[in-house]
Amino acid sequence: MSTSATSAGTPAARASSQVSVQLYTVREALADDVAGTVARLAELGFTSVEPFGPLALSDELAAALAAHDISAPTMHQGFLGQDDDALDALFAAAARRGTLTVVDPFTPPDRWTTRDDVESVVAELAAAAGVAARHGVRVGYHNHAHELESDLDGTSAFEVLAQRLAEVAPEVVLEVDTYWVAVGGHDPLALLQRLGDQVVAVHLKDGPATAEVLDQVALGRGTLPVTAIAAAAPHALRVIELDDSRGDRFTAVADSLSFLRGEGLA
Repeated sequence: MSTSATSAGTPAARASSQVSVQLYTVREALADDVAGTVARLAELGFTSVEPFGPLALSDELAAALAAHDISAPTMHQGFLGQDDDALDALFAAAARRGTLTVVDPFTPPDRWTTRDDVESVVAELAAAAGVAARHGVRVGYHNHAHELESDLDGTSAFEVLAQRLAEVAPEVVLEVDTYWVAVGGHDPLALLQRLGDQVVAVHLKDGPATAEVLDQVALGRGTLPVTAIAAAAPHALRVIELDDSRGDRFTAVADSLSFLRGEGLA
């Protein structure tokens, strides 16, 4: 175990149920050893994680999480544009694993260039939400930088999405990646304040807010006002994530959790 993981406590104090970690951050470790990686996260004190991709629906991950009493309240799965049968199967599987919110993590930039583009995304999210509701599950959307960089008459395409969802599909929620908001040229603190209760989860990252993912660092080691950003969405799930880093990402996860604990946020 890393020095940082040890410093977080052995056994570690249990993290708040309001704090999670996106498993993509430790994807290489998961590829080698699912059970061992989950055990390391449990030792740090995590009680929640955010799975992604095929692994999220695997029996292997479900067993590892159950062994350590770790929940997966949110999950990343691409579902936009799928037919009802595929959606039904996905949301049924999520419900069986106790996941309450399935988040579509990415749609390409060419779907965000006009208001009609955004309307098509809204329609697909609303349709998926109708299927998800049959299983007691809700759907959400997670941003990258391009939704913020696309300007539609003075408003980012992401905020146009949020406005239209509030009007026609308020059951659809948002997971705001605060780092990519900053990379997209917007203030994540101000955006969260505007979006309010539509935001049910935030991805917390730190670094110089560049598109180079290797520049990402542990929370509190970069330039973003992480504490103020988290405070701007006080009821949202706080998801630690690094897309990549020049250092060891597992150490960065441990240091990030320690930072949130020190700030009274975990």
